[in-house]
Formats: sequence, C-alpha cells, structure tokens
Amino acid sequence: MFDSYSVFHLQQLLELFDSEDPRERDYLKTVLHRIYGKFLGLRAFIRKQINNIFLRFVYETEHFNGVAELLEILGSIINGFALPLKAEHKQFLVKVLIPLHTVRSLSLFHAQLAYCIVQFLEKDPSLTEPVIRGLMKFWPKTCSQKEVMFLGELEEILDVIEPSQFVKIQEPLFKQIAKCVSSPHFQVAERALYYWNNEYIMSLIEENSNVILPIMFSSLYRISKEHWNPAIVALVYNVLKAFMEMNSAMFDELTATYKSDRQREKKKEKEREELWKKLEDLELKRGLRRDGIIPT
Repeated sequence: MFDSYSVFHLQQLLELFDSEDPRERDYLKTVLHRIYGKFLGLRAFIRKQINNIFLRFVYETEHFNGVAELLEILGSIINGFALPLKAEHKQFLVKVLIPLHTVRSLSLFHAQLAYCIVQFLEKDPSLTEPVIRGLMKFWPKTCSQKEVMFLGELEEILDVIEPSQFVKIQEPLFKQIAKCVSSPHFQVAERALYYWNNEYIMSLIEENSNVILPIMFSSLYRISKEHWNPAIVALVYNVLKAFMEMNSAMFDELTATYKSDRQREKKKEKEREELWKKLEDLELKRGLRRDGIIPT
C-alpha cells in the first residue's frame, strides 16, 4: 500500500508535465516511466490520473503542454497490456483517446496519439470498428490540415486491419474517402488518392471491389473531367484504371449508368432553363401590358 503522501506527490509529478520547458517534460517522462515499471501498486492510479488530465484537456481547458509526452508513455504501457484487454482499457480508448482528435492543437501530439491507437488495434482487432466509427464522428469539417492528419492515421490503421474487420467498416469508410477525394483542397484529395499506392489496402479494395467501386465511381469519374489540378486528375486516372482491371464488368456498367444519369440531368436542366425563360417572357409581357406599351 502507498500512503496519501506518496499519492499526493505523484499527482504533483503528473501536473508538472504542463511545464513549458520540453527538457523538463523529457526528464519527467523518464521518471514516470520508471515509477510505472517498478511500482505495480501505483499503475492503476497513474493510468487514472493520466485519464483525468486528458479529459480535463479535451472538455475544459484545451491546454496542457505535456500531452505528447504522456501519450509516449501510454504507447509503452498499452504495448504491455495483457490479453484479453480489460473493459477499463477499452473504455479509455473509446472515451478518452478518440475524443483527443477534436482539440485544435492536435498537430502537436498526433503522431503519438496515432501510435497509441494502432497499439490498441494490434492488441485487439475487434476494436477496429468502434475506432474507425469514432474517427468518422469527429472527422474535421473545415480544417484541411486536420483532415490530412486523419487520412494519415487512417492509413496506419488500415495497414494493420484484419480483412474480417475491414468488411464491417468499408461502406462508411469509403463514403468518407470519396468525400476527401472530391475535396477542392488538393492536399486532402491527394492524400486520399495515395491509398491506392498501398499494396495491402489495394488487396483489401480488390477483394471488396463490388462494394467499394460503386461508392467511389461517381466521385472519381466527375473529378477526372472537372478537377482544376492536373496532378489530381492524373492520380484519379490511375485509380480508375486500377478499378477497371479489378472488375471490368462492373466498371463498364457503372460508366454506362453514370453517362445515362448525366444525360438525364442535362435534359432536366435544359427543361428548367426553358421553363424559366417562358416565365420571364410572360412576366415581361405582363409588365408591358400594365404600362400600356402593348395592347391588352
């Protein structure tokens, strides 16, 4: 057992991670890691205090200088978790680590956070679905830089995903990727299209092309004709070529359907324009009659 005096000093030690001096935080990281390794009775308390610091950071202050260092320590701790994972560890992943993606200063500790997430998934692949759905929930709407970071982390997750888990999340995942590919911000579109350069991800896409191709096709085809950036258009052509080689029958069917839909849209658009022209002419005639310029 540890007395309240020892616990108090450990709490104070953890709060020192808010220091603005990175050298101090680095020393603290070494000290805390050694304490965690040597004193088994303090491990649960240390994890709980880190949990509290992160929750306060996410939901109250959005300021704590030592988040990256604490996540580095957590990466080692997670690596040492026994299997099967305890419920408290899974809850920490879903309720604490995933919401850390929402803070404005994410870029300062994103690499360490992504490492922790991947460590959890390597320990327990069944956590893949809640993690990816959590990332979809908190996906950035207005910050392109954060979107690029999310795409990078997602690729790290897909590098370790099991095919059985991939099937569970492929639809929401590729709906989001289709949105990213269509982004007017070329770095977001480029980062999403780079997934097709990853051999393992390509193998997963090929195995499930009958689901993924219909989700991606219209976005890719439209971009190939309309995008302002020639580098993005070139990448899209490569992706379309890969899909055509994977599943040529479905590719041809989707191409025909897309062109048919576009023709219908153009016809409707032309009909709308003609209707508006008739209405404008009618309104003009009414105005002229009202002003007595033409006889009623």
